[in-house]
Amino acid sequence: MGMATESQFHVLAVDDSLVDRKMIERLLQKSSCQVTTVDSGSKALEFLGLRESNESNDPNAPSSLPVTHQEIEINLIITDYCMPGMTGYDLLKRVKESAAFRSIPVVIMSSENVPARISRCLEEGAEEFFLKPVKLADLTKLKPHMMKTKLKKQSEKPSKEDNAVLKHEIRKEEEPSAIEILPLHQDVEQEPMLSNSKRKAMEEVISTDRSRPKYNDITTLV
Repeated sequence: MGMATESQFHVLAVDDSLVDRKMIERLLQKSSCQVTTVDSGSKALEFLGLRESNESNDPNAPSSLPVTHQEIEINLIITDYCMPGMTGYDLLKRVKESAAFRSIPVVIMSSENVPARISRCLEEGAEEFFLKPVKLADLTKLKPHMMKTKLKKQSEKPSKEDNAVLKHEIRKEEEPSAIEILPLHQDVEQEPMLSNSKRKAMEEVISTDRSRPKYNDITTLV
């Protein structure tokens, strides 16, 4: 297994031929891709974490659960069609059956131009079918597929700004709201204040009435 330094896109290249594997690795590196190469479909599944240990011939396999490689991001898989054991078509089916990796674009390579084989791979979900030898011009067709996968994964990850806003909103909802206490008689309308002149006139009338003598039971004869 060979791995290049980190770059924009990460491609998993699968081919049982060492010569073809080195050639595709060199072409991908010229296209500014990080490349991981394996020589079989089963090793590609192991790298992705899709191959269960009970498929292996190793009796000392520690567990039957698949190993996950969540820290490794694969933007595209390019595989040879004719390989011993697991063909490129079989690898394509396993990837597309996986909920975790079905969105990864898969490209098939073959030195044989068989229309029925090409149609079957495209119907199963392959993005492209290249005839060997693969050229650098062929690999330019891969960029849109890899970009789509990368943008989709980035959109699924919330940005730091979104996280900060979300935390602020949660903290704001958890804070106790201020309780406004209203006075008991706030709804009672206050009587309008009398002006000073009117108040003074009323006081004079009341004072005059109090100063007058009251005569009860008096009959005035004419």
